[in-house]
Amino acid sequence: MDNFSNNIKKFTTDLLFPKFCLGCQKEGIYLCEDCKATLEIAEFDYCLCEKNPMRIFTNFKSGKCSRCQNKKLSGLYFALAYKEKPLTKKLIHQFKYSPYIKELAKDLSAILIEHFIISGKNINEIFENSVLIPVPLHAKKIRERGYNQSEELAKELSKALKIPAISDNLIKIKHTESQMELSKEKREKNLENAFKINDSASLAGKKVFLVDDVYTTGSTMQECALVLRDSGAKSVWGIAIAREG
Repeated sequence: MDNFSNNIKKFTTDLLFPKFCLGCQKEGIYLCEDCKATLEIAEFDYCLCEKNPMRIFTNFKSGKCSRCQNKKLSGLYFALAYKEKPLTKKLIHQFKYSPYIKELAKDLSAILIEHFIISGKNINEIFENSVLIPVPLHAKKIRERGYNQSEELAKELSKALKIPAISDNLIKIKHTESQMELSKEKREKNLENAFKINDSASLAGKKVFLVDDVYTTGSTMQECALVLRDSGAKSVWGIAIAREG
């Protein structure tokens, strides 16, 4: 009965709110295979330097080069270059802004999984003794949007990677200005004391994968990584759909 009800609900939703590919407008899906094939999914990962980041090879244990060792984040995995394709921006924009398409979490997580595969990161050793933690939103922002896009992404990644996603441990306690228009210095100031941990014990010795949609200057992830490391996490790696710059 539950499956029957779900099928009816899905049929009704698709009938009233049909899906169209955000690339070519093909009906029935938000990202068709032809349009997905135009996205240049990264074959490699790079260090955290903002200028001239260095390629990080699969056998490296660190995601940082000698220039970015001071970063609290241990490294970053990302699938797409944010400025490379208009479709990349469109997918992420519709995931975050009105009219919100929450279901894009499935398509975007699939792109990330493809990146892990082609870059050689789909091995058990990398994800051993780890948890996924989404970059949190303030309660006010969640009320406006109805969901946290990073949490939805983490849920989908959890299913594919077979590691737990924890959404209620790292929380945002300060409502901040939008980071989009701020300088790097103002971004860092804006985020000071914005996050807290509810349960430090659950992080002890864990490798944390911090999930967000876009990595720009890294200010948000760095501040989250600082809090997570201070609370006992062994290491904190970032996962983002796209990297800007």
